[in-house]
Amino acid sequence: MRIFLMQRWSAVALLFFLTLHMVVVHYPPGHITVDRVLERLDDPLWKAIDIAFLAAVLIHALTGAYVVITDVQRFNVYRRALAWVTVIGGALLFVYGVQTILAF
Repeated sequence: MRIFLMQRWSAVALLFFLTLHMVVVHYPPGHITVDRVLERLDDPLWKAIDIAFLAAVLIHALTGAYVVITDVQRFNVYRRALAWVTVIGGALLFVYGVQTILAF
């Protein structure tokens, strides 16, 4: 049940973050340049938004992959190990992503 709720809440967060991302990055008013992108990435608020977006994407993707894999009966015996692999892999990807975002 907990994974189901994580999947649903991350989906709601993704609706918000993806809409914001599309409006700001892909369809901004005027012409977008590298300078405008770097200016946005200098703002701590946008860094926080990007980190939250990254967290929502990782939670949604990894919980979905975990559920799909554990739906296959022969992988059910590895459920606990798969959960740990998912959590550790997600944490590593999150740290790598945050380092990339903070590098700007």
